[in-house]
Order: sequence, then C-alpha cells, then structure tokens
Amino acid sequence: MSRIQATFERLAAQGKKALIPFVTAGFPRLDLTLPLLRELARSGADIIELGVPFSDPMADGPTIQRASERALSNGMTLKKVLEAVADFRRENTATPVVLMGYANPIEAMGAETFVAAAAAAGVDGVLVVDYPPEEVGDFARLLKTQALDPIFLLAPTSKPERFQWVAEHASGYVYYVSLKGVTGAGHLNVAEVAERLPAIRAAVGVPVGVGFGIRDAATAAAMAKIADAVVVGSRFIETLEAAEPGEECAAVARLVGALRLGVDSAG
Repeated sequence: MSRIQATFERLAAQGKKALIPFVTAGFPRLDLTLPLLRELARSGADIIELGVPFSDPMADGPTIQRASERALSNGMTLKKVLEAVADFRRENTATPVVLMGYANPIEAMGAETFVAAAAAAGVDGVLVVDYPPEEVGDFARLLKTQALDPIFLLAPTSKPERFQWVAEHASGYVYYVSLKGVTGAGHLNVAEVAERLPAIRAAVGVPVGVGFGIRDAATAAAMAKIADAVVVGSRFIETLEAAEPGEECAAVARLVGALRLGVDSAG
C-alpha cells in the first residue's frame, strides 16, 4: 500500500479529511525547501504537494508564476527538488510527497531516469499538469512499476469520457480544479463543486481532492464537507512572500494550523 493510500485510509477511519498544502521548491530561497517540508509535516499537513518550478507554468496564476520564476533564478532544478525530497525522507518516512509540475523538465531528464530517481528519493506521487490522461498511459504505467501514484487533474469542463481515462490510470487521489481559470482565481462556488463531486468520485474510484480558490479556514471547512482532501497553494505562496526573512516557517505553521482547524471542523 502506498503512503498516499495509507494516509487516506487512516484519515477515513478517523472521520477526517486530508489537508494538502502546496509550496514551490526553491522559493523563496533554495535553503528553505527542506525546512518548509519539515514545518508543513510538523504543523499538520497530511500530504505535501511540492511544485517543480518551470518557466512557463500555464495552469498557474501570477502568484505561483512569480514563485516559479524566483525559484528558477535561485538555481532550483528538478535534480535539486529530488535531492530535497531525499533529505526530507531520511527523517520523515510517513508524510507523502507529491511532485507537481510540467512535462518539460521530466522530458529533459528522460522519463525513465526521472521515475527511477523520484522513487529512490522517496517521492510518492507525480502530477504533470500538461500530460493529458489520454496520452499518458505509458508514463502512468512506468510510474506504477516504481510504486509511484500517477495523479491527474479534472476540471469543471471535464467530460465523462475524461473521467474514464483518468479512472484507468490514476491512483492515490484525483485533483479536482474547482474553478475555470488558473491557480489563485476567486469566485469559488461550493454548491457547484458539491454537485460535480459524486459523479467524479464514482467514476474514478480514488479519493478526490479539491483545490484552486481555497484561501482560509472557512473555505477549507466548506470544501472538506464535500471532498476527500483540500488543496491550498497560492495562499501559501502569498504567505511566504509576505513573511519577514527568517519568519517564513513560522508563518507557514500558522497558516497550516488555521487550515487544519477548518478542515477538521468538517469531520
């Protein structure tokens, strides 16, 4: 059983939902990646999504775009992302880590090389934003040979045919994008998400996490009532941007704590 599956089963047995924060590796500084992973786990994250910075993050809004640009200018690379996960895994063998990013860095490294290195580092799942499920069967199978979970996005515009493609290949969880648009967008409609989730959950057969537009404990609580996991990204990046140097981990811990209370209140 993968760490991701074990996490969802443990939470379900406790009547809880998963909190999944996202941070960009190498942002705001290279030397903060490992401390942030530690702090997220310590503060109450159930699963961590670690962004692999890319120069053209098409699904991301300006907040995460800025984080990617800064991380790249700091010298972050896919190889260094994997090294950070390996360092984290030496002291934490429980908290799942999912790499979220784009195809280009993986293609540059080579898919087989990347998958082997990710497994060796202790990565648990991989979400490649611009790998459509209809074209990713070979990559998903390659991930599964190394016990890595292929994780896919579904959106409000996704058709039932896309659900079936995802069901064929996905494991771990599915990430439902709650909004039409990019990360950090507003106008989250909880009722609309609630209407969509039963069909998605029935089709894909794995837990469904919801992200995009979740910014505080109240929206996290509302989403936790209907989803299996709550994913928060842009709010963490904004928190890191606003934090004074040396206070980044403390600021992140406060945000995790607030979101944790919101998510757990929905149990």
